[in-house]
Amino acid sequence: MYSNNMTSHGSGTWMLLLLLSFFCFNAAVFTGADGQGLEVEARRPISHHKGNSSLLFDVMRFGARADGRTDDSKAFIAAWKEACRATGKVKLLIPKGMYLIGPVKFAGPCKNVSSLTVYMKGYLKATTKLSSYGSGTGWVEFGWLERLTLTGGGTFDGQGAKAWPYNNCTKDSKCKLLPTNVKFVAMNQTVVQGITSLNSKFFHIALVECKNFKGTKIKISAPADSPNTDGIHVERSSSVYISQSLIGTGDDCISIGQGNSQVTITRIRCGPGHGISVGSLGRYENEGDVSGLVVRDCAISGTMNGIRIKTWANSPGSSAATNMTFENIVMNNVTNPIIIDQSYCPFSSCTSTEPSKVKLSDVYFKQIRGTSSSAVAVALECSKEIPCQNIYLENVHLELSSGEKQATSSCKNVRARYIGEQIPPPCA
Repeated sequence: MYSNNMTSHGSGTWMLLLLLSFFCFNAAVFTGADGQGLEVEARRPISHHKGNSSLLFDVMRFGARADGRTDDSKAFIAAWKEACRATGKVKLLIPKGMYLIGPVKFAGPCKNVSSLTVYMKGYLKATTKLSSYGSGTGWVEFGWLERLTLTGGGTFDGQGAKAWPYNNCTKDSKCKLLPTNVKFVAMNQTVVQGITSLNSKFFHIALVECKNFKGTKIKISAPADSPNTDGIHVERSSSVYISQSLIGTGDDCISIGQGNSQVTITRIRCGPGHGISVGSLGRYENEGDVSGLVVRDCAISGTMNGIRIKTWANSPGSSAATNMTFENIVMNNVTNPIIIDQSYCPFSSCTSTEPSKVKLSDVYFKQIRGTSSSAVAVALECSKEIPCQNIYLENVHLELSSGEKQATSSCKNVRARYIGEQIPPPCA
């Protein structure tokens, strides 16, 4: 009986043993005698998640140490290159930990990637060695990408305190610009959600030539006396939406530069800082126009300015800023709650008396209320060469924060139109 079973199943058993021997042999050849091949296999940087059919690239598997002392820049760049070369939906993971990096550029295009999510849970620290950066560059820079999402609750710490003493831009018009914390260049369909930017050396977040950008639940923080630490700067971009964010810094909470269209800013808590600004405009030749700006449902507290439009005197070229609405803004102890300044100059001395060539028109201030820390709560100073046109103030109620007397208005080269309540009273 035993012999018959062996005879009937012998060929199958022999084949099974042969296959096992084959695989064992190949495994030994793949791993090698010292096991190095097995070690490489264990460090494979790619994981496949069947649930959402995405590829995952973890910077730790590319050699990041996350100890806050070792420069992890090479690991970040290596992980990015592999992610960018992948196909389909891709995720780049930065786990919890402290990473010293910079500067780092995450550049595209990533031709075969349908969407790329940077899931950043870690705390990133910027190198303080200024010679590592070029003028006006980003510390962490994303460029030439489609459908990028940056999220995860992580932090970008620019460690700007050591660099701020070297910022001499208020004295030197040709100063070397310090690096921006996070810069987006020529991006399309970008989402930034739930990240924090601290103590940038220069601007915290900058958008340049971007389309279809959505930023929500962003936290930005720097001391009130930190120079040029704008929270979010937007330039030559379109279809930008920024919402539900907390920004306190040493300069503009949000600044809208030249060449922008269809920008919406909502539910921003701003302060300290210089408020929410359009400009400065008109400093350089061939600047683009600004149009379609909406700022609404915001709270501005303890800032130098509230809503400000600023253009340079003696503009080298002509441009325009039009169709802008500022609505439902609460001011709390703001020095200049509503201000148009077409003689802007941030330097310690300015000698030009030539008027600005930036045309301002169709600007609406609606439902602006709160307190002013200065006597002049509404200041509209327009260009004598191109006076402002169609400036509307509707239901403005701004009291002096001191509770004394009544705030006043100041106007130059403008005939504003008033609707509803007006405190302070309109210009004569």
